[in-house]
Amino acid sequence: MNSLYNRFISVTGLAGANKRWLGLLFIVALFGTYACSSSSSVTENQQEQSIETPNIKSLDNVTPPSPDPRVGLKAGLFDAEEAIWNLEMLSTTPPPKDFIGSTNSDLAFKGNYAIQGNYNGFMVWDISNPSNPSLVVDFLCPASQSDVSVYGDLLFVSGEGLGGRLDCGTEGVDKKASDERLRGIRIFDISDIENPEYVSNVQTCRGSHTHSVLDDPQDDENVYVYVSGSAPVRPDEELPGCSSAPPSEDPNSALFRIEVIQVPLDNPENAKIVNSPRIFKDLTEAPTHGMSPADKEQIEKAKEEGAFVAEIFGQPRIIPDRYVQQMLAQVVKQRGGTGEPTAQDSAMLRENIGKMIEERFGGNDDEEEDLMANRGPNQCHDITLYPEIGLAGGACEGYGLLLNIEDPANPKRVDAVADSNFAYWHSATFNNEGDQVLFTDEWGGGTQPKCREKDPMEWGANAIFTIDENNEMDFQSYYKLPAPQTPQENCVAHNGSLIPVPDRDIMVQSWYQGGISIFDWTDPNNPVEIAYHDRGPIDSTRFQMGGSWSVYWYNGVIVNSEIARGLDIFKLEPSPYLTKNEIAAANTVTFEQLNPQGQPKYDWPATFALAKAYVDQLERGEGLSMDQITNARKQLATAEKASGAKQQKILNGLADDMDSQASRSSQTAKVNKLVDTLQKLAAK
Repeated sequence: MNSLYNRFISVTGLAGANKRWLGLLFIVALFGTYACSSSSSVTENQQEQSIETPNIKSLDNVTPPSPDPRVGLKAGLFDAEEAIWNLEMLSTTPPPKDFIGSTNSDLAFKGNYAIQGNYNGFMVWDISNPSNPSLVVDFLCPASQSDVSVYGDLLFVSGEGLGGRLDCGTEGVDKKASDERLRGIRIFDISDIENPEYVSNVQTCRGSHTHSVLDDPQDDENVYVYVSGSAPVRPDEELPGCSSAPPSEDPNSALFRIEVIQVPLDNPENAKIVNSPRIFKDLTEAPTHGMSPADKEQIEKAKEEGAFVAEIFGQPRIIPDRYVQQMLAQVVKQRGGTGEPTAQDSAMLRENIGKMIEERFGGNDDEEEDLMANRGPNQCHDITLYPEIGLAGGACEGYGLLLNIEDPANPKRVDAVADSNFAYWHSATFNNEGDQVLFTDEWGGGTQPKCREKDPMEWGANAIFTIDENNEMDFQSYYKLPAPQTPQENCVAHNGSLIPVPDRDIMVQSWYQGGISIFDWTDPNNPVEIAYHDRGPIDSTRFQMGGSWSVYWYNGVIVNSEIARGLDIFKLEPSPYLTKNEIAAANTVTFEQLNPQGQPKYDWPATFALAKAYVDQLERGEGLSMDQITNARKQLATAEKASGAKQQKILNGLADDMDSQASRSSQTAKVNKLVDTLQKLAAK
């Protein structure tokens, strides 16, 4: 105190003044100093209180809305009741006139555009304003399924059904063998995306149900397309060289293989098949399951009511009325008649409906059925390519395959898994590290209700596997949509993608009329739903096809292809299970293009959002004490407002502090990622 008094006298120059007044002035000055100090302290406390402290909960304690609002939603086509949790609907846009009533299929993305396949062709949407997407072009060119992919200025479109034409005509093809039929891959030039130019096609013996586009980093002149065809083999008179004989009898058989197409980027019109690898060699018939109790009840009831029931792909199925009416009209036309179908027409259809459907939508003829008895899969449905790790996941009828794709033209099988709970392996998704893979089971082919209350939770679900250093897969758990759906809603696991939340495996996935589900499968033994959107059935009295065909995260939004209703766009809402900071970090990952069966590796730039996301995760996982978490948030908030040397000093100090805590944390790896991010931010 004496030293403060002497400094006061020196500064004020009042050494000769009355000591009493000096003392009073000193007390006033000292009080003012302490008052300012106290005021500064309040400001700091106010600043500390203003630091955002998100509400964070462990995934072990997820509490979704109860009762589940997805149960009992009112039906409707464009006016169905909706349930949504931890998502915001930005827009829903119906399809244009020529595409209403025709199935919307898969999605691909290029720049600000979403390209949506449809059984009548494809649509290009400008989604630069996701709250109000605009239609750029609707290209009428019928073919099922019209799944789409992009590479640079090229657009690839799958065609498999018997009605697709080389000239994109809408009149179909009536002949059993025709040189006008398109079954394979169409190639468009979309350098002027408002005016796509049809430049080439590659015909295949079994058509293209789906396809996958692979960029070889060692080859800048070509891109490769893996084609999965599931239809019967075409007759030789339609496409020379197509054979349905067993490979043991004909080494060029179109069965038990996929096709690899090489597309020269400068001359896509010269695209051609360069290999037909037999990735199914030596696989035996996979174990299967029968019908669920709900299926058996529904089939018996349908038969009693006179519905059309047919054996398709080995199981009895109820045929929807709209397909029955279309096929009855076909029967009348084939006999040269007109008007309403007769009783004889109905009897003829009942006898042959299964075969007619398999011919129309792809299936196996009697010869192929005999050939495949006791054999493994003879085709894949989807092949998901992850070129950064040199692997692909093949969902192939009764098996899930792991393929080495380091040589793009020559994929090799490295592992295969089967599961009696799976009926039809449909698609695959890797986690970002490539040490886990998730396969979907499209039990019922996407046209059946498989999420009813009595349906087993292991059927029509996802199966999660870990991948070891020898590229061998080991089963961990199942995940299925937890909300029961009605018998009027087709519901089964379908297409989706990872959401690039750092250091977590979070997926958004389609479930047809089960809607979309977002779940965390970072722990492969404990997948947990954290968000969803669902609509009521299209019709509450009878089955009508609809729902989410595919849904993908792309550059900060979630885009959904709704089979009957058009295009939906969502954004993530913060929740205790996915914070604002984690969403902001995910939104820093952007791409120029994205394909449904091409998986990119996510890399996050060093940002304050990334650092704060790691801090949130360390709180959720109790990797640091709350005092350390609070201090880290305070330092990050201060650093974000600072600049230059001051910002660098704060970040480096926090990095040093975190580094000293890493070895004592239960989440050492995550703390180290936070340290690395802080150091990179400081070095900017």
